[in-house]
Amino acid sequence: MLHRPTADDATTTDADPGKGPGAGPGTDPGAGPESGILARGVTVTYRNGHTALHDVSFAIPRGTITALVGVNGAGKSTLFKAIMGFVPVATGEIRLLGLEVREALRRNLVAYVPQAEEVDWSFPVLVEDVVMMGRYGHMGFLRRPRAADRAAVDRALGRVGMEAFRHRQIGELSGGQKKRVFLARALAQDGRVILLDEPFTGVDVKTEEQIVALLRALRDEGRVMLVSTHNLGSVPEFCDRTVLVRGTVLAAGPTATTFTRANLERAFGGVLRQFTLGGSKLHDDDDPRQISILTDDERPLVQYGDRTQDREGAQ
Repeated sequence: MLHRPTADDATTTDADPGKGPGAGPGTDPGAGPESGILARGVTVTYRNGHTALHDVSFAIPRGTITALVGVNGAGKSTLFKAIMGFVPVATGEIRLLGLEVREALRRNLVAYVPQAEEVDWSFPVLVEDVVMMGRYGHMGFLRRPRAADRAAVDRALGRVGMEAFRHRQIGELSGGQKKRVFLARALAQDGRVILLDEPFTGVDVKTEEQIVALLRALRDEGRVMLVSTHNLGSVPEFCDRTVLVRGTVLAAGPTATTFTRANLERAFGGVLRQFTLGGSKLHDDDDPRQISILTDDERPLVQYGDRTQDREGAQ
């Protein structure tokens, strides 16, 4: 079966998230109206006794894109599950837009774009039906689409450039097209907190650029996005903030000061490979600058001197 929203997402509400965390159940006035995602001392321990996250704390303001970076097994997926209420926290708390997780889910504020591996692509469902799943939380008990739901699906498909594919089976699409369909589902849901799990895996450069452009537009609308990624080279290009994890938060803050070689080495350890080129191999003068390449076998991070190179500058 395809990944579907949880039962909590199916509860309808007329709450306006744009009004911020005012009076109401589950609100936290201390989080402030600018709060997007807030974690305070969060520890997650599974039933088998394994502690996947320990004492995790960070704050992400609204209207930002934040990279969640770490090796496999660092706790990125567990953090996503905790934010979506799929696993309980043993200690600490998570607030979304100033609300408790359960209340944010009840208000249908959290949208999720899954990894390709989480989806059964053989399940026979049309593209427009997948996008309509994002409207379930806005429907009644019988989940009968109304005109407003159909209009939201139309807008979402148009925004990701997938209108012409609405009657195609989703399993027939390319990796990049599938990713855009699930982005459309998040748009149709009108989530204010959007979690994206490895959105660039299996997509070409053109699709990656389209996704980045869409995320920037959503940021400008005041949404808060947390993007789990191994694609180190893309992080400085579009992420305002970075959270580096390895069982706990190693560093969190603006990308310019957090996404550093020293912090990446702490997060990736021996998994991270580094190549350096300088001197006469790079310059025909006394220029001391070097090119450094950091990679974990995904798209590398390229730095020239003290500057991170974008895709064009690295070519």
